[in-house]
Amino acid sequence: MSAGESERLNRFLAKSGLCSRREADKMIAEGRIVINGEKVQDMGRKVKPGDIVLADGKVVSMLSEHTYLLYNKPPGQLCTRRDEKGRDLIYKHVEVGPNVQSVGRLDMDSEGLLLLTDDGELANLMTRPGTGVEREYRVRVAGHLSLEALENLRKGGLDIGEGEKSDPWDIVVDSETGGHCWLTVTIKRGRNREVRRTLEAAGHVVRRLIRTRFGPLKLEDGVRKSTSRHLTVGEVKQLRRSVGLSEKAE
Repeated sequence: MSAGESERLNRFLAKSGLCSRREADKMIAEGRIVINGEKVQDMGRKVKPGDIVLADGKVVSMLSEHTYLLYNKPPGQLCTRRDEKGRDLIYKHVEVGPNVQSVGRLDMDSEGLLLLTDDGELANLMTRPGTGVEREYRVRVAGHLSLEALENLRKGGLDIGEGEKSDPWDIVVDSETGGHCWLTVTIKRGRNREVRRTLEAAGHVVRRLIRTRFGPLKLEDGVRKSTSRHLTVGEVKQLRRSVGLSEKAE
């Protein structure tokens, strides 16, 4: 909340990391929120800079002026703000300011966890190759991986095009059914379509690609596709610690 601006109470509570927006609505309805000494049960109430907000008797404060969102991207959406072809965009499904961007992208056909933030310092370090931030994916591929293919993927060095070689992977075969198998893949760089290109170099076409983890941040069942939630205070601190930053953004 910038100086001079007001914000809906449920959004303020969610952005503080206290709870989800749905849980905030419940707390308001139950009379558990107090603003400047007055119990508030009006869902449309707004919070102004300087207001003192209590939840269950405890002061609610923002971690920082930055926004941190976990978004569950379905296939078919683009991680961009404009598309000349009129395709669906992730920003049609979240209420964020113009400076909030996805930290690393998922291609149109991929799905799963996206981190959205305007904390540029954090975003830069989480996507910088040298930081080694892990990305974990659940991947469905055509065919069954041979022992040789698994060894090549774990070892790295496959020609994945564009003059690039694959990095060594942490890869596990979770299940094999019919003509496909499910894998869990962990990588430490997020090059363009890296998972798809690497598996194609190993002779397997990706049928489904779901990002389930980005650094310490995990996708959970409670966040439905095309919806988001604000990170908790603890999650933001953990993210910043994971790339060597102070726990609180200035």
